[in-house]
Amino acid sequence: MWNKLNKSMMVCQMAFGLSFYGVMAILTRFFLEDLNYSEADTMMIVGAFSSIGPLFAIAGGFIADKFLGSYRSLTIAFGTFGLGYFLLVVGASITSVPISMVGIALASYARGLMSPSYPSLFKRTFSSQEDFEKGMPVNYSVNNIGAFLGQYLFPMFVLAIGFNGGFLISSSMATLAFAILVFTQRPFFEIGAKIDQEPVSARNWAFFGSISLAMIGLVFYMFSNMDIGKNIVYAIGAGAILYFIGLMFKVSRSEKLKMGTILIMVVLTTAFFVYYGQMMTSMTIVAINTMRGDLFGFIPIAPESSMAMNPLWCMVAGPVLALIFSSLEKRNINLTTATKVSFSFVLTAIAFAILTLAVKGIGSDIVIRPEVFLTIHFFQAFAEVIVGSLVQAFILSVTPKAIENFSVSLFSVAIALSGIVGAVLSTSIALEKGEAVTQEVVKNVYGGYFGTLTIWAVVMVGVALLSSVMITRMLKASEK
Repeated sequence: MWNKLNKSMMVCQMAFGLSFYGVMAILTRFFLEDLNYSEADTMMIVGAFSSIGPLFAIAGGFIADKFLGSYRSLTIAFGTFGLGYFLLVVGASITSVPISMVGIALASYARGLMSPSYPSLFKRTFSSQEDFEKGMPVNYSVNNIGAFLGQYLFPMFVLAIGFNGGFLISSSMATLAFAILVFTQRPFFEIGAKIDQEPVSARNWAFFGSISLAMIGLVFYMFSNMDIGKNIVYAIGAGAILYFIGLMFKVSRSEKLKMGTILIMVVLTTAFFVYYGQMMTSMTIVAINTMRGDLFGFIPIAPESSMAMNPLWCMVAGPVLALIFSSLEKRNINLTTATKVSFSFVLTAIAFAILTLAVKGIGSDIVIRPEVFLTIHFFQAFAEVIVGSLVQAFILSVTPKAIENFSVSLFSVAIALSGIVGAVLSTSIALEKGEAVTQEVVKNVYGGYFGTLTIWAVVMVGVALLSSVMITRMLKASEK
């Protein structure tokens, strides 16, 4: 099951987790303090950084399918990550908003190239679909080792080496992943799809270059004009889904039904990642404003590092969930992916109910202990691993091979749409520059917001269960 290729890819995945989430952990304070942004504008930028990259997986999937193949797309993505983070080093060193924005734009575009290419290439390193599905949760946990180290350590690194030093570490990690892929190119070509094994024509390189420049320019514009940028996200996301629906009219009835199940999963995924996106926006702001003290009284943790508790639990969740689902299958209990997603919403409802109780019951000292956030992230992390690892595997199992990269990119489209929606929702709790954080604000503003999210999470449990029934019937019908 495991071999040198999928192990080397997981090293790259861990490097990505460390570099990307390390940047994510310090980006909020970087914009609030060094670039002097407001809470609302900062949440929109950070929310967009977590979501615009996956949106451009549409372009990444198209490029991988038609021009470069998965291996080349993935290799170029890591090289672009390294360059983007290096520009953040420069931007932080001279306090330049434009240079910082270009760096973020490059990193976001690189994530779009990576998102559809990684799972399709990773799948080819396994001998069967079953092994691939078993390996994905483990891969997800490996990614979260890097994410945990980045989110926990980077805020402390910043105290010693500044924001530019933190960004430089991220650039180095991305460059390391780029080097690993370059030096192992021959075996990847051998297992790759036909397009991976063939040389790329000058025409295709020219198309790729033109598309890339246009996309990077668009991302830069979106970050610089978030009011317009969020509408562009909605338009591109809707366009991708409509294009996918258009493709359904060109295939057989069997494939049409299978592609229909992908659309249902995209809706569920979008709803779930609205909650996941709160970790980078509203929950980080709440942690910065209220979380005080060492974890368990002796583990130092910065408020903005509270999100590091998520990958910490994800590392545990991957193997545990793989063991649970494997044990159920041995007992002939085969749960559909949508049913498993419904469990994710149960866990999410519990997580946000705990957060709601914490902010509504906050004392006059306006302090929430780190242990509360640790508990919240326990439930949310298990929910995330279910959706994050299994939905992509489900898409790859039902999509027509000719559009597998584009189909996987719809998962990223869901993340993009939910990230922007989540960021917009988060701005409702943003305070004005200089506004004091009081007990009343925490109880009423934060409490009302998270209470509403909890109620909707309960509603989504029922929606996911109904979707599971629909998907099962559609897949059975596709076999006739």
